[in-house]
Amino acid sequence: MLLEAVYHRPRLNWSYAYDHETIHLRLRAKKGDLTEVFAWAGDKYAWDATKELIPMTLFTSDAMFDYWECSSVPPYRRLKYGFLLQKGHERIWMTESEFVTERPANPNRLFEFPYINRGDVFTPPAWVKDAVFYQIFPERFANGDPSRNPADVQPWGETPTPENFFGGDLQGVIDHLDHLSELGITGIYFTPIFTATTNHKYDTEDYMSVDPHFGDVETLKKLVAACHERGIRVLLDAVFNHSGRTFAPFVDVLEKGEASPFKDWFHVREFPLQVVDNIPTYDAFAFEPLMPKLNTENPAVKEYLLKVAEYWITEVGIDGWRLDVANEVDLEFWRDFRKVVKRANPDAYILGEIWHESSPWLEGDKFDAVMNYPFTDAVLDFFVYGTLDAEGFANAIGKQLSRYPLQASEVAFNLLDSHDTPRLLTLAEGDKNKQKLASLFQFTFMGTPCIYYGDEIGMDGEGDPGCRKCMEWNPENQDLDLFSFYRKLIEIRTSHPALRTGTFTFLEAGPQGSKLAYERRLGDNIILVLVNTEETAQTFSLDVEDRNWENLFTGDTVRAERGKLSIKLPAYGYAVLKALL
Repeated sequence: MLLEAVYHRPRLNWSYAYDHETIHLRLRAKKGDLTEVFAWAGDKYAWDATKELIPMTLFTSDAMFDYWECSSVPPYRRLKYGFLLQKGHERIWMTESEFVTERPANPNRLFEFPYINRGDVFTPPAWVKDAVFYQIFPERFANGDPSRNPADVQPWGETPTPENFFGGDLQGVIDHLDHLSELGITGIYFTPIFTATTNHKYDTEDYMSVDPHFGDVETLKKLVAACHERGIRVLLDAVFNHSGRTFAPFVDVLEKGEASPFKDWFHVREFPLQVVDNIPTYDAFAFEPLMPKLNTENPAVKEYLLKVAEYWITEVGIDGWRLDVANEVDLEFWRDFRKVVKRANPDAYILGEIWHESSPWLEGDKFDAVMNYPFTDAVLDFFVYGTLDAEGFANAIGKQLSRYPLQASEVAFNLLDSHDTPRLLTLAEGDKNKQKLASLFQFTFMGTPCIYYGDEIGMDGEGDPGCRKCMEWNPENQDLDLFSFYRKLIEIRTSHPALRTGTFTFLEAGPQGSKLAYERRLGDNIILVLVNTEETAQTFSLDVEDRNWENLFTGDTVRAERGKLSIKLPAYGYAVLKALL
């Protein structure tokens, strides 16, 4: 037994309250080392009457470690606990301070979960795990009100550049909500819509006004109301890490220098404000002079931005915020931000843009979720680039699941491309089979999936500005077969709760493997997903329950006999099978 690999701590993703009654415990061990693990748990004030051994299950693995998990519903909402580790006949007890061969006589030196305080429980909005998001870049989605066109607007569908405009606006979104409803979308994430000078609007000039090229507050209210009538939630983009160069306080500092009352709203290293050797004398997003970094620790800045966060929820009724460059803003600001937003709407979704492991932001006092780019990388590496085999992919996904509390994984924002990346079809070098398989995993995994506008009808594009093309509305230029695939995929996801909140288990993911099988299970409801990423047909032989299994894509059924399910999938084939009672 390799005890050096065994790890637990009473915090974060290792020991947490899943809800107001339930505690989840996790333990890490060397991959394949332990055969059984138990939590030795009870109430510290009534140890002898409550102590019990709770079997732990192997809930996921990565390349190096196994992760064991159990849940406990302590009668008095507090828990003392240790672990019993077994490898064959070898038994070791783990306390908070040591490993011992004898069962601890009392709980004094065990780990402790002191109490489930309701206010400390990380509770993301329940609706998010059931949502299907669609990301819209407003300037490029649809032109619904030509009277708001910029002076130098280009004909719709011409080649995008970092600077040009095509006249997309909020009315255009309203005009095309039928498209989203037909697809099955229940949430829209908009990139910024507030007044700014660029086509992307990440250089905010006025946080309290809608950009006049897009509409006004009344247009936004009309859009939000129309979305809500269709059961679609609305997420706006907040750029609180930095403002734009035309933001009034920054203009004042540019004009008055150290005499400006707003000089402490920004991180100025040297006056006057200027760019020296391509680096501004003030902190900015990257080194972009047009985007000066805001000092969110300044009380006046914090007060202003928190009023912005509250205003658009209370005045317009938006359903949450996506937070740009979220990891570069101080954590205390985000704690206060959460309090303000949740007070305005307890069901609001707070989504941070972070591209890496994000545990510090997912402790229940800051964000509900982050944009899950590590998930994106793993999916692309296996399904699109082919740089991971099935085993490597399973390990990467296992690592993701091990990092966060379950409730964070259930609402993770799972995307495959965005306005910041090349489009999925371009990454797949035009291979729509690869696009479909990657999306299939996205929609049958836990977390909320997001489609980047136009992916569903076959749009392609390299990185910015290529990924920000005008939406294609001519049916003759749309891939309607691909649209039907996404619509069916969304229908399957929304019709089967096991695909949204069920457990996730890999059944087949072998070394050098190009086929994948996994199970989603919620109570008696079982869904199997089989994927063949190979250019030739492959046969799956899986250990499953003796039942009839229905392919939710085709309606065909297959029978499992003597605990074995055998099914042959064609090249780039897939099947989503539901166990029939």
